[in-house]
Amino acid sequence: MDKNTSYILRNWHTAIWKEVLKDCLPITAGVIPFGLTCGIMGRAAGFSVFEITFMSMTVFAGAAQFMTIAMMNSGIINGGVIVFTTLLINLRHLLMGASLSPYLFKQPQRLQCFLAFSMTDESYALTISRIEKKGYDAYYQLGVSYFLYIIWVSSTFLGAFLYQSIPNPLEWGLDFVIPLTFLVLLIPRLINRTALLVAIVSAVIAVFGALYLPGKWYIILAAVVASIVGGLIERRRKDEF
Repeated sequence: MDKNTSYILRNWHTAIWKEVLKDCLPITAGVIPFGLTCGIMGRAAGFSVFEITFMSMTVFAGAAQFMTIAMMNSGIINGGVIVFTTLLINLRHLLMGASLSPYLFKQPQRLQCFLAFSMTDESYALTISRIEKKGYDAYYQLGVSYFLYIIWVSSTFLGAFLYQSIPNPLEWGLDFVIPLTFLVLLIPRLINRTALLVAIVSAVIAVFGALYLPGKWYIILAAVVASIVGGLIERRRKDEF
């Protein structure tokens, strides 16, 4: 590798990491309180600091972790029931992964594994937004994913370690930060009728599903129906042209 190529690659990686930090830092305002709460709830349910931190390191799925802790705290210790329940909660990852598959399949298999493991709602939203603006970059997705991973694991550890010294962060009223964060990521992407219609359909189904369906089924239902609606609209547009 010549000096010019090395210089270009070094500056490219520097630019990517600056972009990662710029995009991720606002989101940490919502991730940290939930990570602290996860640690606190885990200790209250009888987990050790190591166990709850290790869960965050290996599972890295906030909703699934909260559900697992709540189920075990209520006396449900059947592993099959816990795995099935958390699987249902995380089915939305199949849809997110499918939408990124055209980009991920072009990456080396080992990198695909790292990207698949670390994909969360937040990193997916940032990656999709970045694709719309500048195109896909595997190092950008890797950067935002593992930056948020470090924040989540660290905040879980702090919550578990200091759980007797700090109150539940959600009692501070910070639980609204995550929805606001996703609204900030969503609104700029409502750039055409298709995106707007899909967002409206998913919102309506999610609200009514939350009112009338048990558990977290409304998340899966809203995601699937909105994806079908978006696919049908896109197919109709292609057929017209």
